[in-house]
Amino acid sequence: MRRGVVVSLAAVVAVLSLAALVGSALAWSELNRRYAGWPGAAEGGEQVVVLLQPGESAGTMLWRLGDQGVVRNPGLVRTWVRLAGDADRLRAGEYVFDRPVSPLEVIETIRSGKVLLHAVTIPEGLSMPETARRLADGTFGEERLFLETMGKPDLVSELDPEAEDLEGYLFPDTYHFPRTATEEEIVAAMIRRFREVVGNDYPGVEVENAMTLRKAVTLASLIEKETSLHGERNRISRVFHNRLRLGMKLQCDPTVTYALRRDGREVGRLTYKDLEYASPFNTYHTAGLPPGPIASPGRDSLLAAVAPSEGPELYFVASPEGGHRFSNRLEDHLKAVREYRRWVKGSR
Repeated sequence: MRRGVVVSLAAVVAVLSLAALVGSALAWSELNRRYAGWPGAAEGGEQVVVLLQPGESAGTMLWRLGDQGVVRNPGLVRTWVRLAGDADRLRAGEYVFDRPVSPLEVIETIRSGKVLLHAVTIPEGLSMPETARRLADGTFGEERLFLETMGKPDLVSELDPEAEDLEGYLFPDTYHFPRTATEEEIVAAMIRRFREVVGNDYPGVEVENAMTLRKAVTLASLIEKETSLHGERNRISRVFHNRLRLGMKLQCDPTVTYALRRDGREVGRLTYKDLEYASPFNTYHTAGLPPGPIASPGRDSLLAAVAPSEGPELYFVASPEGGHRFSNRLEDHLKAVREYRRWVKGSR
């Protein structure tokens, strides 16, 4: 007898639930029919952008959509979402609605996670602090948190076991991120892009100085900071390779700037005193390559680092005509330096 009561109660509950679901389905169908062309989401041709925060409940999301005119009667929509089992499937993010949409289309959009993406361009040659600042200026996160994330080498430990941070591996490119992307997700995407571009064989080209990946990326960062001209990168690489082979100091000005900034010093126009600054990153002070990259090199510089052009050139200096003048002999280099300084002085 007691068991029969239990079965009967279960049946009643099942029937009521089915009735509620059917009733809700009918209400949902009517809601979609009635408001399919409602102009609230794009009235006057203006799009509506709604940011749904991570951790918000389905109810909060729907009330927010209602407040901004995307859905009408958010309470009814919330009831249907709950009965349909979609309450936990609505995904946070920034959504754009640029035309009138039915409630069903709204739910499908949010359930699919088709969020609005924002572009940010990271140019070649930026250091970690500069990259963090640029991302934060694009309102993608906090500069402090970006720097904390970039200070952890875990993401490149397989590539570079000696890495103490992610300097050099934040690949410069144009990225598209949702507004809700975290600092960790953005940095991870930049590392993935580095891996995609470099591939498994880099540095696969044999060069004189037995380039490990770390050395190649370090050299590429110097090349990147020295020139933006495509045709010069392999020649500058040749100069550095020649000097490394002969045991000459690289004397790369950007390494001086990096060394000073790394130690928290203000950097203006470099002086002879700056060139003497004691730092392993200062290639006027310390022979060989710096301990690690000084910036994020682009693809062309990465390739140039392991594929230098042929030639005996040992020197280069900026040219009044643009680019650089290359020399094999010191006396020719000093002459080119004097000519450039005269041009600079005359152009002030």
